[in-house]
Amino acid sequence: MPTNRTHDPARRSWVESANVAECDFSLQNLPFGVFSTEDEGPRCGVALGDRIVDLAVLEKASLVRAGGAAAGAAVFDRAELNGFMALGPSAWGSVRAELSDLFDANNDRLRNNASLRDRALVPMDGATMHLPFFVRSYTDFYASREHATNVGTMFRGADKALPPNWLHVPIGYNGRASTVVVSGTEVTRPRGQSLEVGAERPAFGPSTRLDIELELGAVVGTGTALGQTVTVAEADEMIFGYVLLNDWSARDIQKWEYQPLGPFQGKAFATTVSPWVVTREALAPFRVAAPDRVEPLLPYLHEPGPNNFDIHLEVDIAPRGGAPTTVSRSNAKHLYYSSAQQLAHHASSGCAMCTGDLLGSGTISGPDKGSYGSLLELTWGGKEPLALPGGETRTFLEDGDTAVLRGWSQGEGFRVGFGRCTGTIAAAR
Repeated sequence: MPTNRTHDPARRSWVESANVAECDFSLQNLPFGVFSTEDEGPRCGVALGDRIVDLAVLEKASLVRAGGAAAGAAVFDRAELNGFMALGPSAWGSVRAELSDLFDANNDRLRNNASLRDRALVPMDGATMHLPFFVRSYTDFYASREHATNVGTMFRGADKALPPNWLHVPIGYNGRASTVVVSGTEVTRPRGQSLEVGAERPAFGPSTRLDIELELGAVVGTGTALGQTVTVAEADEMIFGYVLLNDWSARDIQKWEYQPLGPFQGKAFATTVSPWVVTREALAPFRVAAPDRVEPLLPYLHEPGPNNFDIHLEVDIAPRGGAPTTVSRSNAKHLYYSSAQQLAHHASSGCAMCTGDLLGSGTISGPDKGSYGSLLELTWGGKEPLALPGGETRTFLEDGDTAVLRGWSQGEGFRVGFGRCTGTIAAAR
């Protein structure tokens, strides 16, 4: 349900490309990112249709005013969103409302100022996108019951698929912030230690079971002090927005190393995120309830309202020089634990949460094979290869393959989308 005027499905923009129903970047979306052009370095922007709104230009012209700007500090003429995110929900909502009004079809304040308008609207195809925020820390969860059940069935058998704690606690591990990269960054095939089937001793070499993971990443906007805990409702308010996230996985390395402490080198080599952060407020009309609980959750994980989102998700695989094939269609509503629950649990020990922390949902899989979010599941451990155009098949990724994640929530005549989250596999060094 719409919660304020920025959600009005009837609103249209004078930037005509934003009014196409299938355009990810509608006036109802206004996602934040960081971009550069040939003549100017990285600064903050907002996607609108096929244009990037240069927030640094609008800030200098006093057309957007984030909290703290009265002190003279530039919030948007920076190479990351952290300064803006740290200002909190009031500032986020204020800037979103100002932008929604400024680009409304009935507002000619900027539209009729040709000089300022041309400087403030940058063609998207002429810009370079950057990692939108400084990743302070990265944590990856395991929040899809379908995914956990599938993987557990393959590794431990159907009768022991879910660990005994899974239905009670959001399981996660601390990943590597240093290897989080923006969409379009090449991913080098990792080397590592693994144990081949039938071998008595491990060997070291390039991974032969390189996989994708279809995930949603929550971006923490405001943090907590060491020792502080938060409710699920408070955790939800701390989340600035969401990105598509591909937590590339070397399944052969992971399988050998993960017991007893969990993933390490099998995950540490790369995590790709989409360049646009879709705000929590933009997704508000698409909130849905979590799946039914199998076991009652402890009180600190109780949700006062729906915290999942109806976000349609797709994965394409394209071989070098070949056409893409959609191999998975899923939805973020399948997550058993919401991002707000994940964040509340993360802080429940008193762990300090920081502006720029990134929380991966874990692989999002649906109830049927076509909605599984990893090649491990889609090919059932490599036993059932996927067919690609031209007679090619895949069990896991080969050098030159490109994986593309897409996601969007569809409104009445408008879309709130993330754009593309892509990566191409380069040979091991």
